[in-house]
Amino acid sequence: MIKKMTNGIKYWGQLFLLPIYWLSFLFPRSKNIWLFGSTFGRRFADNPRYAYLYVNQFKDDVAKLNKGKNIRGIWISHNKEVVRFLQEKGYEAYYNHSFKGMWYCLRGKVYIFDNYSKDISFWLSGGTKKINLWHGTATKKINQDNKFDYYRNPRNAWERFKTMPRRITDEKPHHYVLATSKQMAPILAGAFGTSLEHTLVVGHPRNDILLRGDMTDILNEDEKKTVTQLEEFRKSEKKIIFYTPTFRESETKFFDVIDLEKLNDFLATRDYIWCNKLHIKSKLKKRFEDIDLSNIFNIDADVDPATILPYCDFMVADYSSIYLDYMFLDRPAVAFPFDYEEYVTSSRECYFDYEEYMPEKKVYTQEELEQAIDNIFYVDDKLEARRKRRSFHFDEVDGESSHRLCESIINILEK
Repeated sequence: MIKKMTNGIKYWGQLFLLPIYWLSFLFPRSKNIWLFGSTFGRRFADNPRYAYLYVNQFKDDVAKLNKGKNIRGIWISHNKEVVRFLQEKGYEAYYNHSFKGMWYCLRGKVYIFDNYSKDISFWLSGGTKKINLWHGTATKKINQDNKFDYYRNPRNAWERFKTMPRRITDEKPHHYVLATSKQMAPILAGAFGTSLEHTLVVGHPRNDILLRGDMTDILNEDEKKTVTQLEEFRKSEKKIIFYTPTFRESETKFFDVIDLEKLNDFLATRDYIWCNKLHIKSKLKKRFEDIDLSNIFNIDADVDPATILPYCDFMVADYSSIYLDYMFLDRPAVAFPFDYEEYVTSSRECYFDYEEYMPEKKVYTQEELEQAIDNIFYVDDKLEARRKRRSFHFDEVDGESSHRLCESIINILEK
C-alpha cells in the first residue's frame, strides 16, 4: 500500500514540474550540442546508440556536413552504470540529475531518442529539436494507431483523466520522426501525429553496424559475455539459431507448443544451438532464464540486438521487426506464428497482412518447426522474396543511415 501511494504521488507530482519545462524554453541552446538517450534513460541501446557512436567516431565527416564545425555528441542517462561505462570508454556521458547532465540538457539544441524526449529529459527539453528514431520498423501498429494503447487511446473520460500526466511527458507529436523508406513514411507520420515534411527517410542507424567494417561498437559486460559465448559456438562449428519473439499476452503459449527436452535432443543431434533473445518487456524472462539444457542458450533481454545479430545463422521469427534487421544479413529464417489469432485480436494489430510482411515458410507445431529448420538451413528458397520485401521497408541497404541522419538534422538546424 505504501509503495502504491508513493508511486501515485510521484506520478501526479510530475504536474508540479511543468513550470520548469516552460522556463526551459528561455534557455539559449547550441546547435552543435546533440544529446542522445534510449529506453526511458535506462539503456545504451538501439538507434540512438549507433547514431551517437557515429557522431563521436566520425567527427571529421560530421564536421564537413556542418560547415567545418564539430558536433558534440553527449549521452544522457538515468542509469549511472551506463554513464560510468561510457566515460570509461572515453565517451562523453552524464547522469541526467547531475549538474553537468542538467546543464547540457539545457544547452543542447538537438534531442535524439528512441521512445520519448524523457529518454533524456522532458522537463528540460523546451526549445529543442526532437528527433525520434523509434525502436521498431512499424510493422505492428504503434502509438496513435494502436487501439490497445490506452494512454494514447483512452476508452472513457476516467481513463483519459488518469493517463493525462503520462501523455504530457510522452509529448506528441514529436518534432521529427525517422522512417526507413518512402513507403513507411506515411505510416510513421500518422502514428506520431506529425507531417510527412517532418519524417526523415534515412534508415536505421542500428543497421549500420551490420554493414560497416570501419564502425566500432563498444560492448558492456553482459554483451561481451554473450558475444564470447556465441564466438565459442562458432569455433566449435555449431549452427546458431535465434528465437527473437516480440512481447504479448499470448507468448506463454510457446511452452504449450514446444517440449523443450525434445527440442534440445533435436538440436544436439545436429550441432544446433537455440538462442532465446526475449523482448525487454517479456513476462517470460525468469522462465527462460531457468532453462538448463545443453543446446539452449538464453541471451539477456537487455543485450542490444545489433551486437549479436551477426552471429545468427538462422532466425525463428514471429512478429518482431528484428526480423527486418536480420534481412540485412541475407540468411535463412522460418516464421513461427503459433499464436497468430490471439496476437492480432488481443495484443496488437498490424499494418500489413502477415503473409505480405513475412515471406518465410510458416510453421505452427514443433514437428513442423524442426522439419523446416532441417530443410531451410541448407536450401534457402526465400532469399529473393526476402530481398523484395526488404526493398519495401528500406530504401537503402548501405550502412550510411547515421550519415544521412546527421545530414538531415544539420539541414533542419539551418532552416
